Amino acid sequence: MSLFAKKSISSLIAESSATDGLKKTLSARSLVALGIGAIIGAGLFSITGVAAANMAGPGIMISFIIAAVGCAFAGLCYAEFASMIPVAGSAYTYSYATMGEFIAWIIGWDLVLEYAVGAATVASSWSGYLNELLKSFDIALPHMLTATPFDTVPGILNLPAVFIVVIISMILIRGTSESAWVNAIIVVVKVSIVVIFIALGIHYVQPANLTPLVPQNTGEFGHFGWSGVVRAAAVVFFAYIGFDAVSTAAQETKNPKKAMPIGILGSLVICTVLYIAFAYVMTGVAHYTMFNTGGSSDLAPVAIAIKQMGTVGAGGVVTPAYPWLNTLIIVAILLGYSSVILVMLLGQSRVFYSMSNDGLLPGIFSKLHPRHKTPYKSNLLFMLFVSLFAAFIPGRIVGEMTSIGTLFAFILVCIGVLVMRSKMKDAPRAFRTPFVPLVPILGVLVCLFMMVFLPLDTWIRLIAWMMIGLDIYLSRGILKSNLNAADSQKDHSRSYKITAISGLVLTLVLAILGLCHHFNTKGSDEGLVIFSLIMVVFHLIYYGVYMAKAAGLRNKEG
Repeated sequence: MSLFAKKSISSLIAESSATDGLKKTLSARSLVALGIGAIIGAGLFSITGVAAANMAGPGIMISFIIAAVGCAFAGLCYAEFASMIPVAGSAYTYSYATMGEFIAWIIGWDLVLEYAVGAATVASSWSGYLNELLKSFDIALPHMLTATPFDTVPGILNLPAVFIVVIISMILIRGTSESAWVNAIIVVVKVSIVVIFIALGIHYVQPANLTPLVPQNTGEFGHFGWSGVVRAAAVVFFAYIGFDAVSTAAQETKNPKKAMPIGILGSLVICTVLYIAFAYVMTGVAHYTMFNTGGSSDLAPVAIAIKQMGTVGAGGVVTPAYPWLNTLIIVAILLGYSSVILVMLLGQSRVFYSMSNDGLLPGIFSKLHPRHKTPYKSNLLFMLFVSLFAAFIPGRIVGEMTSIGTLFAFILVCIGVLVMRSKMKDAPRAFRTPFVPLVPILGVLVCLFMMVFLPLDTWIRLIAWMMIGLDIYLSRGILKSNLNAADSQKDHSRSYKITAISGLVLTLVLAILGLCHHFNTKGSDEGLVIFSLIMVVFHLIYYGVYMAKAAGLRNKEG
């Protein structure tokens, strides 16, 4: 075998059909609800206003359309894979079947960033909204128990964030059908509130607020103009992670060949329509420049829009017609974030379940509960990890980081369809991506186009994260992989060499991007520069050691 050994379609199908595996309980309707549960959250309630205020203005509607087009191309590719390979693991599993173990490991590690870290950040933000809701009822939680030690005004730990992660994890351990049922209730409530916001607000839209649709660029790349519209599309892209998460539940779906395409494409279409309508109302009732006055509160953009829904009195002062809507919006945000956390933790545990089954991660991640048939130990470990992260790290929306990880995953899935159509033409497919190779190629180009528009520091963090992933694969994955465990020393030598060379290339890219970002920000990023320098020096030594180890094994084999 080799570093690019692939799992056969037949073995994947057998794995999905195993009677002692994950329990099949989900329907197409459940999958659509799971997708909506993950898509409608921070992206709708927070990032829409922030991106409009700083990047696109009313053109944020165009940004959502651009993001949706990229998602549509990728979604069609996901649908073919999910109906063809109904196994937990999403892009990780698809990459393993088409491009081999090394690429699969990279995308699997990328999904950790996409799901687990994103869940922790959303949990931290959930805590802030709970505090806002309790204040409306004159209840105040102690600051020491709602702030981390690293906040501007430090506390002990963010206890509400821990609470929501624990509750969601317990629901997931209980069973996928129970999790889907809870998620479905949440989805109905929050979508209803979103529809109410749109229905009430559309009567107060002022055409002047939407003119010009694309504000003139300020002279800075990505700050309004068309570059701002595209950058905003890349930033809000993470909100579409929902249909990616749907594919991680393929192995728990009753009829995945029919249900997976419906779940993936159905949730994408419904949420795209809601996003564009929501953005239209938000930027129509309040001028986009007003969204910069909300301070650090993520609620500010929505709250400002609601305050503009009313009659204009003397001096241009608006009397809000629906002051009660703010409380409903807070409830929607709490529910929205809860379902996002649920789907992210579900997706993360299923990806690690597949990686553990393949030997790339310890067996604990694939241990199933004897009765509920869920990867409960994996759920418990991620409950601990995500809780600690949310409790002690300040809650910041990592939208750009999640976006770049999601875009990267989508690119690999689109490439995977091209490989499958070339290498496995006769494999049975319940759903076929139309207009191949046009659709996959457009998916790659659109996603890559949006990645290029993301800030340099986002690329730096992604590359650093990938380097850490290569460290783990070098130290454990190569030796423990089920496909490559019996390899000769010569094969292991080749694997070490290719992985180490890949790491050295990433180290060089990190050094270049770190310097470019430093000079571009005129020296205001000392922390990021120091971090990049430490990573570069350490990994030059680390990968050099493995290059030497590879040479030693090759000489020993003779």
